[in-house]
Amino acid sequence: MTVLVLLLLAAAVGGAVCVVWAERGGPRWVRIVASVTLGIAAVARGLQKSGRRGRSGGSGNSDGGE
Repeated sequence: MTVLVLLLLAAAVGGAVCVVWAERGGPRWVRIVASVTLGIAAVARGLQKSGRRGRSGGSGNSDGGE
């Protein structure tokens, strides 16, 4: 179990490093890893938002207005 947690942590840190490196014009494989990392983050955000919709009193919407 500890090994799994450490592998997930290493993957998250490695993905973040690739995102920063890709912003600065890294090699193609870095841009691919960065795209995958950002895609996984978008899916996780979507799942988190859909989980909040079921609860009452969700006043954290900052999508529009002022």
